[in-house]
Amino acid sequence: MIRTEQRNVNTMNLDKMSALEIAKTMNQENAASVAALEPVLPQVAQAIDIIADAFGKGGRMFYIGAGTSGRLAVQDAAECPPTFGVSQEQVMGICAGGMKALVNASENIEDDPEGGVIELKDRNLRACDVVVGISASGGAAYVCNALAYAKSLGCATVGITSNPGSKLDQMSDIAISPDTGAEVLTGSTRLKAGNAQKMILNMLSTGAMVRSGYVYENLMINLKPSNIKLRGRVIRIVREITGYDESRAVELLEQGNWVIRDALRIWKECQ
Repeated sequence: MIRTEQRNVNTMNLDKMSALEIAKTMNQENAASVAALEPVLPQVAQAIDIIADAFGKGGRMFYIGAGTSGRLAVQDAAECPPTFGVSQEQVMGICAGGMKALVNASENIEDDPEGGVIELKDRNLRACDVVVGISASGGAAYVCNALAYAKSLGCATVGITSNPGSKLDQMSDIAISPDTGAEVLTGSTRLKAGNAQKMILNMLSTGAMVRSGYVYENLMINLKPSNIKLRGRVIRIVREITGYDESRAVELLEQGNWVIRDALRIWKECQ
């Protein structure tokens, strides 16, 4: 039996626990999903460098998954344009079943052997792109066949699964397979396996963008001021770097059309 389908000996009496006991037990198990990442960090680092290299050559990154994995893929990809100022095409998340599956369970779609391939073909996948397949079990046909297609084109492939030795683990150029163990609720991989997936996706997108020059120190210098909160953050970033007060920072940003990089270029020219 695969690891993510085994019963957790720590939660055999889950249905007898109080609300506080459930919360404490889940918190303890969640900590285990964080610890499970430590052994696979070298593989995460490898993937970051490969993705950054692809970006430098005009390539894109595709996340592809089904169910929880697909929803997490879309979520992380959606955060990249506002955070790093990249186009929506540079990092794309594909969830089996499309928009409908983001809000309604469509679990049978993960068994579709052609669905993921069709989605990648529709996006004109190229050899310079990187495809990251995400499947807690490591056996979803939708994901595995999509990765096989990507490999046939010469794309670099990354697999994220919580079952070391699974099909996805074995077929990926870089396999990131944290052993998150049995779930609190048997087989519910939206829990610990999902936690691990979310953290790994955060590392891949953030790490690759940092390595690609989209960050200065630990500041988001490509951030787009698309709402009041982000406008305030942009002002604070410019103040932090220049030492200006708020009014002077706003002045500088207005000169640079609210593009942080352009504002900083103007500031440096005036030094």
